[in-house]
Amino acid sequence: MENLEFIKLDVKVLGTGCAKCKSLERLCRKAVEELNLKASVSKVEDFQKIMEYGVMSTPGLVINEELILSGKLPDYEELKGILLKYN
Repeated sequence: MENLEFIKLDVKVLGTGCAKCKSLERLCRKAVEELNLKASVSKVEDFQKIMEYGVMSTPGLVINEELILSGKLPDYEELKGILLKYN
């Protein structure tokens, strides 16, 4: 279990299991590790919870409870830039 007081970024990937959603989760985990960020990455698959973020098309990316993007899979470099911006 991660010590949450040291977590700076709370990254959530919103999606019910499509290929793009799985890819975004994998890329997020890879980028967090590569950039050595203090972050937790989780997957939200519950449709009701996804809708609470206002997402109409997946995948969705939420950082620290702010919806960053939805409906597209960013390329890896773009994703790293997003994570660094919020770090």
